[in-house]
Amino acid sequence: MAALCTTFNSGHGRHTVERFLMGYEYDGRMHYPPFRVVSMYVDQINDGDLSDVRAEQYGFEKFADIAGALTLGTGELAVDNILLVCENGIYPTNDKGQIEYPRYEWFRQVVEVFRASGRSVPVFNDKHLSFEWSKARWMYDQQVDLDFAMLAGSSLPTTWRLPELEIPVGTGLQEIVAVYPGHIEAYGIHSLEAMQCLAERRDGGETGVTAVQYLEGDEVWAAARDGRWSRDLLDAALYRAVPRAIVEQKRQWTNDEVEDLCREHALTRTARPEDVVETPVALLVEYRDGLKASCINLTGYVTAEFAVAASTDAQEVLSTLFFLGGGPQSAYHGVQVHHIEELFKNKRANYPIERTLLTSGVLAFLMESRVGGHRRIETPELTVAYDPPLASTFERGIMPILCPWCPEGRYTPAAAS
Repeated sequence: MAALCTTFNSGHGRHTVERFLMGYEYDGRMHYPPFRVVSMYVDQINDGDLSDVRAEQYGFEKFADIAGALTLGTGELAVDNILLVCENGIYPTNDKGQIEYPRYEWFRQVVEVFRASGRSVPVFNDKHLSFEWSKARWMYDQQVDLDFAMLAGSSLPTTWRLPELEIPVGTGLQEIVAVYPGHIEAYGIHSLEAMQCLAERRDGGETGVTAVQYLEGDEVWAAARDGRWSRDLLDAALYRAVPRAIVEQKRQWTNDEVEDLCREHALTRTARPEDVVETPVALLVEYRDGLKASCINLTGYVTAEFAVAASTDAQEVLSTLFFLGGGPQSAYHGVQVHHIEELFKNKRANYPIERTLLTSGVLAFLMESRVGGHRRIETPELTVAYDPPLASTFERGIMPILCPWCPEGRYTPAAAS
């Protein structure tokens, strides 16, 4: 396999590639992927870069360009699988607030090698396809035209859910509200993917999005009062937003224990987000079949918690925390690597690339609304229809939180190094 990374000092490049090099804990046991990294391209060499060290330790070659990493200098495709981890590093941010990672440009070079070689291989693309809809659509169309297996998107749809919420395919859904912290776009794709992996399971399957709108500040709460998104569902999502440090007190939680944990933590909340969050943001999404969804950014009120609540036709409220925790080195990346391995072994993705095509487009048009006077933007381009996987792909195994060789049994960067 070839690894294409923006950086290799920290972040997604190391989280993903080093698991293929070193193995990782999965469901309580060490697991060693049956794949060999033979080449690497690193776009930015920053302080703490370990690519030369790992190349010497594990016997792969570094190349100065993407074509070299894919062809091993032979002029033709010479690898069986490709990791495209174009995330982290120092890249420009445009006036919409989008980090201009060159995912499209890298993918285009991959496709050029495929076409010149007359064959293609499975590709994993980290996070959204591109910050521009036309580029994301082009990437998807190339995958369809060349007919190679591809996986993309956030790690949230594959991580643990507390409680273990499984929405049966065909469930009637009325509205979904997600809550998330951090960078509006970079973390927004995580929240949109968490929301989408539930939305796609509704009655009739996925048919696409008809309009989006970005709101900020007082507009957010005014829209809730006007019924454009449900404040009650936000409370249901916040009920699940238990901080990582509390969840990590155990390696596994039963659903009953999660209920007790959420109830206990909810009693500690004394302020409303309206009174605490200086600049709330709402990402509003209108689906073609009438489903309403929104991702509410409450930076400062939640820190590392991504939670979602949904109302059903049966008047139920379903909610869960997409838990991003576990050590060493962010265990949820290991869960995603498990699905990348399945892609490489079976030449088939465990969940549809169309999910990430849709979320990429939704995010791109939302950021356009951000700089366009927060206007509602109709999105006929986002008529993206697909069927969800029969079973949700979230992780149900043991969380690798404890680290026996670390002080007090807990992972620390110093112990890892």
